[in-house]
Amino acid sequence: MKKALRGFLWLLILGLAAAAVAIAAAAWWGWKRPVPMQTPVVDYLIDAGSTPHQIAQVMRDAGIGIQPEAFVWLARLSGRDKWLKAGAYEARQGDTPWQLLERMANGDMTQTRLTFPEGWTFAQIRAALDASPQVRHDTLGMDDRTLLQRLGLEADAPEGLFYPDTYVFAPGSSDLDILRRAAQAGRQALERAWAGRDRDLPLETPYQALILASIIEKETGHGADRARIAGVFINRLRTGMPLQTDPTVIYGLGADYRGRLRKKDLERDTPWNTYTRAGLPPTPIASPGKAALEAAVHPEKHAYLYFVSRGDGTSEFSTNLAAHNRAVGKYILKR
Repeated sequence: MKKALRGFLWLLILGLAAAAVAIAAAAWWGWKRPVPMQTPVVDYLIDAGSTPHQIAQVMRDAGIGIQPEAFVWLARLSGRDKWLKAGAYEARQGDTPWQLLERMANGDMTQTRLTFPEGWTFAQIRAALDASPQVRHDTLGMDDRTLLQRLGLEADAPEGLFYPDTYVFAPGSSDLDILRRAAQAGRQALERAWAGRDRDLPLETPYQALILASIIEKETGHGADRARIAGVFINRLRTGMPLQTDPTVIYGLGADYRGRLRKKDLERDTPWNTYTRAGLPPTPIASPGKAALEAAVHPEKHAYLYFVSRGDGTSEFSTNLAAHNRAVGKYILKR
């Protein structure tokens, strides 16, 4: 009986060893064969602390046709199992198990990018994040106040705080992380601009400079006019004249803006209506870029109090109302 049991155990051990050798051989000899894939490119994300077996299963679930056990043996036999790094990776048609393994051992991660253009509102930034399939959407359904708290930002409103730029990130990154980077970039840009500002400005805080820069950003995309437009607003602030700038009215109307400002819109009082209220509005109206920030803190010195669009991206400037009305007649009313 004991002999039979011993023989059975030896057969079992030999069978297990043979199976292990077979798996190892399959892993080793299959390292040069391209893995089947459901699509030409497959993105997958490896979490920190994942074991080789968990990594193989993630790849399999993503649509990469590896054999999990063979992949684990290949990782162990090559010693790469101790070097596999967490992150976002890309598998391409024709990749072999060895290439996939080497990519993760070397930390050769994929990256994607998202651009927040100058002049975008925070609502547009959030919409872009929500629409990106590469972003992990941790802020869905989160109100602005809670979002600011999660980011550690001591502000009453998010508008203008997130710097317009192109942000590169690994697929699967949290939208909170991307917003945190944009907020840090915005704070640094504003601090640099404010530190080098002209000292005779009628602006008391960096936030006021940010508000003015956002208005400049929305008023013109013509680089040569930015500092001159800033000078108009500075002159108006100094003399107590209302800023009377249409982009602030449009911002205050929100969803009620229908694509064209009417007289009743200009008369409708909101905190951002600079026709009905003097001084700067309470918050920025968009995210200003570096050029608009620089214009706000280094405005051109002149006597202009008015400007109107010529319709080609540039503006006509005037020092008095009569000249301004003539410019309006020429460029807006086409008289």
